[in-house]
Amino acid sequence: MTTILDPTNESRPVGRQLAFRPNAIEGNVALLDISKPKGNILLDRLEENLSEMLPLVKFTRFIKPTFSRPAPDKLRHEIILDNQFIIEALAD
Repeated sequence: MTTILDPTNESRPVGRQLAFRPNAIEGNVALLDISKPKGNILLDRLEENLSEMLPLVKFTRFIKPTFSRPAPDKLRHEIILDNQFIIEALAD
């Protein structure tokens, strides 16, 4: 059993389920820099390591205009168009 911890202050906690997890990473992976400091460095290292482990996977980089707002619809649509997975960089 997996326990998900939610750091928000909910007076009535909401039940959540994990999203479907495929057995293998295949296809294209979007790497989303949310524009926080050093997020690009995190993604650089992650891409280096994953490229060695997954040589047949294509990695594509995307950048959010600002970390303080949700990604614009156009960017979200661009990401989901050709990618089966997404990794967000949350760093400081």
